[in-house]
Parts: sequence; C-alpha cells; structure tokens
Amino acid sequence: LSRTDMSQRVSAFAAALPAGATSLVFYAGHGLQINGGSYLMPVDIQLSSEQNVQLRAYPLRRLLDEVSSAASAINIVILDACRDNPFQPPPPVRYRSQGPMGLARVLAPRGTLLAYSTQPGQLAADGTGANSTYTATLAKTLLDPELSLEDIFRKVNTLVRNASQDDQIPWFETSL
Repeated sequence: LSRTDMSQRVSAFAAALPAGATSLVFYAGHGLQINGGSYLMPVDIQLSSEQNVQLRAYPLRRLLDEVSSAASAINIVILDACRDNPFQPPPPVRYRSQGPMGLARVLAPRGTLLAYSTQPGQLAADGTGANSTYTATLAKTLLDPELSLEDIFRKVNTLVRNASQDDQIPWFETSL
C-alpha cells in the first residue's frame, strides 16, 4: 500500500472495531529502524536518505497508537518486517549486528501482544518459498487449537530458531 492508503486503512480498521473485540494486524513487508524509531515501508517511498524515511514511511508507533486507542479489548500486532537499513553498513555476521538493524523494540501498549519475526535490532531471513520462514511457521502453528496465544508465539520461536540454527530468534512483547 502507499503511505496514504496505509494510514487510511489502519484508521478505518481501528475505528470499526467494536467494544471488547480482538483485533489482529499482520504486516509482512519491509521495515527499518532509524534513530530508535521503527518504520513500515509503503510501496511509494523512494529510499534516498534516513530523513526521507522518517518523513514518508509509516511509523510503527502510529499503528500501535491507532489500534490501542480503539474500543477493542485485545490487539494482536504481528510484524514480519525486520530488514536491514540501507543507510547503515552491513553487519559482520548476516543476521546478527551490533548496530541499530531491523526494527527497534517497542513496548506493547495495554491490551496488546506485539510479535516480531526476529528479536528487536536484528535481521530476519526472507526465506526461499512464497513466505518467510517466520510467516510459514506461524501459519502452521496457528492451526493448533490446543495452544494459547502466548504458547503459539513460544512454539514459533522454537521452530524458527531451530530452522535457522539460532540466526533468527522471533520475539514478542505482551501487555495482555
């Protein structure tokens, strides 16, 4: 989506949530961290500088503010969007870095579970199939009716860590 479409759809989605509802937002796409802030990349952005990203990308904080201020009781936000910042030098090891790579850690607002495809500040693999390793694993794990919400994300963590030999460690924060 374009930035305008992202903004309009998130606002409309949040406004339409009934009282007491459980909402789910799933984002798979490019995202990056700049100066401690996380940004989701719209399709119409031209990556020319970090300042350009801060002005023209969609801030993750805005998405979280929109859904957390809705009438819903529980919000689940899943982000398969931990990518490298093209304005930073590459890390010495492919998925591990010492600098601000991937998305920054954001505390989950009240009533929210916030799941990342990898731990904050790290990179995630795109995978080789139609979906990333994280999304493919999550899709399979969601089908298990015996698992609680938090158990789903714990199991995804274990499966992705095993598949990536600990190069990618999914992460989630919750204030449920």
